[in-house]
Amino acid sequence: MSIQITAAFDSGNIIVEEINGTSATLSIRKDKDSTFFQWFHFRVSCAVGSNLELHITGLKDSAYPQGWPGYNACVSEDRDFWGRADSSYDENSGTLTVNYTATSNIIWFAYFAPYSMERHHDMIAEIASVEGVTCRTLGHSLEGQPIDCLEMGEGDKQVWLYARQHPGESMAEWWMEGALDMLTDSADPVARLLLQKCRFHIIPNMNPDGSRRGHLRTNHVGTNLNREWHEPSAEKSPEVLCVRNAMDESGVDFAIDVHGDEAIPAVFIAGFEGIPSWTDDMGRKYNAYRDRLATRTPDFQTQLGYPTAPKGKANLSMSTNQLAERFGAIAMTLEMPFKDNRDMPDPEQGWSPERCQLLGAECLATLAEQIDDI
Repeated sequence: MSIQITAAFDSGNIIVEEINGTSATLSIRKDKDSTFFQWFHFRVSCAVGSNLELHITGLKDSAYPQGWPGYNACVSEDRDFWGRADSSYDENSGTLTVNYTATSNIIWFAYFAPYSMERHHDMIAEIASVEGVTCRTLGHSLEGQPIDCLEMGEGDKQVWLYARQHPGESMAEWWMEGALDMLTDSADPVARLLLQKCRFHIIPNMNPDGSRRGHLRTNHVGTNLNREWHEPSAEKSPEVLCVRNAMDESGVDFAIDVHGDEAIPAVFIAGFEGIPSWTDDMGRKYNAYRDRLATRTPDFQTQLGYPTAPKGKANLSMSTNQLAERFGAIAMTLEMPFKDNRDMPDPEQGWSPERCQLLGAECLATLAEQIDDI
């Protein structure tokens, strides 16, 4: 009996080229109006005990081919616990082969554990019901979905946390869930301290259209939102336009833009070293946060990461650089791996939703230690 494969659901993405028994040849659909592709998410129906062999082809032309060596696909039989399936990448053919023995009739595979739009709306509803929290709709995506912003805290420090400019980086919204759970825990003394000293503006998903469509990096019209911050437009990037307008109203003292990185097997941050208005005091505060976070959690490190831009050469179309230049904010891009964490490997799950959530809380606890200096 042949297996059946579908991706006709929220954030689904796969093209079935051929099925032969329990083996399949697959490819990944490109983002709409874009050449980017890397995210996949699909369901396999099969007999219990089937030895699945799934060949995802054409990956030499994917957005980040360096993301495939050493990568194991995410797999779940209940859409709750996500483990890893044994995978191997052939660089010559550009094919990722995923092997898995089914213990259920239905198995889901994904590039990373998905964070559905339904889960997003459940989280928004739950957090908005907490005393002291308000939910603002800053604007709408090109397909009419709300850009939700959760706000809380009575302090003067304006803190902006935002995620999923790149929708396929679903680990970013798992991080948001952990951060929000911590901030709304009335028994948490760190949360109480932060809410006294800060006003939080939290956007768990800046790209709902791309998220629902199963895109890797772009919105409904193929726009990479994190290259729009210098000049966002209602036609190409209303998601950025409404968020930046809200930031202009409040100001920004501290900001984290949450992402995932395909190739680097580590958690790291990138800063704003190349902005024209860089000062040594801004650099001191940024470096202090980075070093404190490395001390707090062994899941974060400072050895692996991106090269820094030369003086005055920062790309101001990217949000971290734009916010540091525009507001003098201590801003950063937080990157988490699609692969396992090199320094703290977990063969069963690799980098996982659970670790994203824990990291969200640790990032806020680090901010609490430094908030008087921000």
